Amino acid sequence: MSFLHPLILFAAAGVALPILAHLLNSHKVKRTDWAAMQFLNRAVRVRSRQIKLRDVLLLCLRCLALLLLVFALARPTWQGGTASWIPGESRAGVIIALDASFSMEHGGEGATRFDRALDQVEVIGGHMQPGDPVSLILLGGEDEVVVRNMAFNRERFREALQDLNAAPAELDLDRVPKRLAELAADMEAPQKEVYFITDAQARDWRESSAKFQEALAEVSNQAELFLVPVTGTPANLAVTDLDLVAGVLRKGTTARYQATVRNCGTEPVSNVEVQCRVEGVQIDTKTIPAIAAGASETVSLFVPFHNAGPTRITAEITGDLLATDNVRRVVAVVRDRVSVLCVDGSDGDAGRLVVSALLARGDGIQDEDYVVRSVPWISLPSQQLDDLDVIILADVPEITTEQVNQFSRHVRQGNGLVWFAGENVKPAVWNERSASGPNPLLPARLGQLVDTSTTLGAGRPLDPAMPSHSICLPLRSLPEDLFSETRFLTRFEVDPSSSSFPILSLAGSGAPVLLEHSLGRGHVFMFTTSAGTSWNNMAQTPVFPMLMQQIVTYLAGREFEQPRMVGDSLSLSYVEQPDASDAVFDTPSKETITVPVREHGNQFVALLERAKEAGFYETRVSVQAPGLPVAVNVNSRESDVTSLTADELGRNLEGTDATIAATETELAAAIDASRTSRSSWRLFMIAVLVILLIECLLADRLRGRKKRRSKQADPIPETSTGVQNA
Repeated sequence: MSFLHPLILFAAAGVALPILAHLLNSHKVKRTDWAAMQFLNRAVRVRSRQIKLRDVLLLCLRCLALLLLVFALARPTWQGGTASWIPGESRAGVIIALDASFSMEHGGEGATRFDRALDQVEVIGGHMQPGDPVSLILLGGEDEVVVRNMAFNRERFREALQDLNAAPAELDLDRVPKRLAELAADMEAPQKEVYFITDAQARDWRESSAKFQEALAEVSNQAELFLVPVTGTPANLAVTDLDLVAGVLRKGTTARYQATVRNCGTEPVSNVEVQCRVEGVQIDTKTIPAIAAGASETVSLFVPFHNAGPTRITAEITGDLLATDNVRRVVAVVRDRVSVLCVDGSDGDAGRLVVSALLARGDGIQDEDYVVRSVPWISLPSQQLDDLDVIILADVPEITTEQVNQFSRHVRQGNGLVWFAGENVKPAVWNERSASGPNPLLPARLGQLVDTSTTLGAGRPLDPAMPSHSICLPLRSLPEDLFSETRFLTRFEVDPSSSSFPILSLAGSGAPVLLEHSLGRGHVFMFTTSAGTSWNNMAQTPVFPMLMQQIVTYLAGREFEQPRMVGDSLSLSYVEQPDASDAVFDTPSKETITVPVREHGNQFVALLERAKEAGFYETRVSVQAPGLPVAVNVNSRESDVTSLTADELGRNLEGTDATIAATETELAAAIDASRTSRSSWRLFMIAVLVILLIECLLADRLRGRKKRRSKQADPIPETSTGVQNA
């Protein structure tokens, strides 16, 4: 036997109070002798034993009622065969954790995994008694507690289930045991049961950490743990990427985007049609002949830009069992013109090579909407920076503090800067003026000049392993021998800042060749080697024009073009303090959210924490201002919907004492088998009421007899003076 509230048992000591009161009252007898008393002594002696017996009986009934009340409030529970002769109810507090990640929508309109999970919730609810505490939590993205410690009512519980849907987010499996333990600790029940209903994705459960296993075992110590898998077919296609790989985002041009479709299933898929839409209008369609199981294929989609301004672009597939990951969204901010200025600190060779690289695909022809020009370093003070989109500093010896402030402001406004090292660069001056302070202009401090040539005198090649950065996309299409032909003889050692990260590195040593960091609304790229041919042969290979054009395309964009994931924060930054104190975010479901503008890092930022929907958000500096779209996509990691079987799941959960119930029949049987304890507190409360009723009737009857006896006694007559005779 166990008690839900064992400390209440100390209240049983209160049974001494009526006993003490009875003893005190029995000793408070005041004796008064008077003449007529001698005629009553015999009658009193006869009835005194009856009165004392009734008083003791009433005292016992009151004490018993008090003891039973304390016992009932302590909520006793009988385990197994203990005191089997005492009747009781099989009751339990229930915590239901429902996997609400978007993989649970797999299955189409007929019966998704989420629908089957709700059916399992109905089975659990069918084994609950009215008044049992129940909690329900949706796991996925930002976990949502639907009901918490609600006294179970079948109709109210079904109403709570009606509006539940999976979220376009992934499940953080490592966080699940902590949430379950919190809900179990918050619930008061003689027996606790935790049900985790999930599709048991193999990518999560096979890679689950030892820490997760230990945390799940701790939940088993708090409550009976049931794992209810709702598995399904692994077939699924997902559009995982949509990237700009060629072209400048300028009015009157056509850009090439690359869409990637992954086959997450175990069977090959053929004739996958990919549709490209611009502002909701279909402009291109490509068909992938076949995608092998577990493989990805890419197609090129050509997007013409007829108008300037932000443009919404999507790549979408249809006819799949999971629609949530069938679309990928990006935003392109198309400009009327793009202007690039190269400031050359050498003899003119570096500037000439940079301009040639940027115009390589246009046969070296410029037009009024795409201007690329080079000026010597001594002409920099006379240049107007306001109309420039990208500034390239190639082998510039030094710049003044005023110019550093000009460049920093230019980048913070959303423009770009590219910095090349060279023989004329003065490291100490650049470190002092551009690589120091809380918000440095350059991503790294310059160190010593290093000879990177091999023992044979050849330079080191580029490392073909590159991060998933948009400027690396065209380079990935190049054969590896081109990377091995791109050789670097000299570079600067650098000390990167905490906000920077390397993009290109040397093979073997891993020394950075190209770094990037963000500054306000813009970006800064830093080459640790030169743009000329004295330190490397990069400008003489196809790598250089592809890299430079992609960098300019990337820097000429805006921060709104960078897609976000569901769960990411959306920010709107300002260089100067805006007129409005609040920014506005319109969600894809047309909800308007107002966010205050705060000062942060020498700029003003409006931050919307945790985007909850996939689609295009609209950001506005005020309610009346025009909107700027931001693309929010789902995380394609969740697209691998392959599930573990019940046997695999059982082997994976060995040592956690979790019960696995894969079907409704198994779940019902497991619930019945676990309900071995019985709660008898209702029985004791009923007994208290019965005893109190008997005590009241008995006491009332005793008082009635006393009144009748007092009425039967003759009153003592009064004398003529109004005084009773003794």
